[in-house]
Amino acid sequence: MNEPLASPMARLLMAPQTPALRPIASGSPKTTEARGGLTVTWARHQDEVRLAQRLRFEVFAGEMGARLPVTVPGHDIDLFDDFCEHLLVRECADGPVIGTYRVLTPAQAKRVGRTYSDTEFDLTRLRALRPRMVELGRSCVHPDHRHGGVIMVLWGALAGFMERNGLDVMMGCASIPMLHNGVLSGDGAASVWRQLRDTHLAPIQDRVFPRLALPVEQLDDQLDVEPPALIRGYLRLSAKVLGPPAWDPDFNTADLPLLMRLDELAPRFRRDFLRSA
Repeated sequence: MNEPLASPMARLLMAPQTPALRPIASGSPKTTEARGGLTVTWARHQDEVRLAQRLRFEVFAGEMGARLPVTVPGHDIDLFDDFCEHLLVRECADGPVIGTYRVLTPAQAKRVGRTYSDTEFDLTRLRALRPRMVELGRSCVHPDHRHGGVIMVLWGALAGFMERNGLDVMMGCASIPMLHNGVLSGDGAASVWRQLRDTHLAPIQDRVFPRLALPVEQLDDQLDVEPPALIRGYLRLSAKVLGPPAWDPDFNTADLPLLMRLDELAPRFRRDFLRSA
């Protein structure tokens, strides 16, 4: 039997009694037909969340070699999942999940007591933004569908949800692999940080500080490398880098803190997003 989840709208407007699976309120987001025949939905049942967690495990553990705690075999699950909304992309309404995001709203972040990013960074300087800030995490696209369309429909659904609910700030950590040209090293991540520090660093009042910093001063930061595609996409959308990367030993990545304000989106991107929402 499917166990229903609360809708994003319901969680913003009500103070639920338990963090996990609750009835769906009327007016919850509907399945949206998006470009390229893709559909995007908000997970409403535990089994739908499990589909997202299974895809995450395949990508993070299978492709990236992340060391994940296993509570359900073949699934990436952590304590934040029960507090988050989960976006799912499929090629058809009943097809397999090919892309996912999880979204932690301000109300749910308050209930859990922190965001995932708080575990990696000191976010003290973002305190004033928290009432209108959503945290994005666990972005994941199946390797056969990494052509840009999946992430665009995810962003579109997210932007529409935020506009409907008076939220205008997105924050999250974007990962840079520690493996560069077949060599396990932080030099590639240090080089990406050096590039972005000079071009996309947030103003000092928005800076955050890693709890376990990547030792960039001890690494070769002069490699000719591009930021990962997801980070490049965020930067095109006016995202700012909030500070130097943290090292995530479980995922073996350097995690870069990013923040984006909806009101800073270029008009063409804003129209594009809301057309996909």
